[in-house]
Amino acid sequence: MKTLLVGFAIALLAAVVPRPAASQPANVITTSFGPAAATDVIARLLAAEFAPMLGQSFVVKNVTGAAGTIATNEVVRARPDGTNILLSPIGPITIQPSFMRNAGYRTTDLMPICMTTRAPLVMMAHQSSGLRTVAEVVERAKSSRDPLNFGSTGPGTTPHLSMVTFGRLANIPLVHVSYRGPAEVQIALQQGGIALYSDLPNLVLTDPSVRAIAVLAPERTAQFPNLPTMRESGYDLDFSIWLGLFAPLNTPPAIIARYEQACEQATKAPAVIAGHEKLQMPVIYRNARDFAATVAADAERFRRIIEEGNLRQAE
Repeated sequence: MKTLLVGFAIALLAAVVPRPAASQPANVITTSFGPAAATDVIARLLAAEFAPMLGQSFVVKNVTGAAGTIATNEVVRARPDGTNILLSPIGPITIQPSFMRNAGYRTTDLMPICMTTRAPLVMMAHQSSGLRTVAEVVERAKSSRDPLNFGSTGPGTTPHLSMVTFGRLANIPLVHVSYRGPAEVQIALQQGGIALYSDLPNLVLTDPSVRAIAVLAPERTAQFPNLPTMRESGYDLDFSIWLGLFAPLNTPPAIIARYEQACEQATKAPAVIAGHEKLQMPVIYRNARDFAATVAADAERFRRIIEEGNLRQAE
């Protein structure tokens, strides 16, 4: 999977846009994870479509670390003129402002432009673990001398909070192991460094050594019609990850509308659809207004989860 994404990203990097002239700096799409991550690949797909639509050059800038807050802060503090926009997953926008003591920004410091994709999380384990069902995970966690551990892409991310919430509902001890990105978690899962991982389903669909245990959605999905939901297994969990574009607060409405229109067109482009299919992530477009409502609702939901569970990061 990692090799596939790296090759895919390199091909996109070479084909995104011509290099801008020195007198005309390129617009920037900032992402919060490194090269070959899903955010990076999708950002390059969008950049390739935006360039001819908007008549401007675009480059993708990967800014990693601190669960996406470094990249987010960079765009929050950018000039609100449309030259630097952010492609972010749900966590840095709706979780970190409540989870971290000082994320450096609030959810409302960014203006939603559009959603590009959304997919439910899947709890997974390595095939060699012998874990096949949620009931077996709970039984193993309660009977084992050592607590089961699970991996995530960073404290306060959706993979982290989803497993913490599961552990509390099931009343089982789980130990969190944090990694810098999905590729590192995948390696740890393959090598037995972690027992469980909850994230987007593309890993299960592309790595035969990984087994899906349950989908964290209210209903079964088309990708996994035979995979039970957490709700069916007795735990009312609903966690998904979306990706979307954001601009700094006070960006003029005309610029937001221009990007919104370009985003809608781009998500219909064959190359973008094919790229999402390779990532096993569906294209789900939402306009600025509808996406803003989703962002606000998710931010409030995660605020409650964090406060009620006393999960806020320590100083």
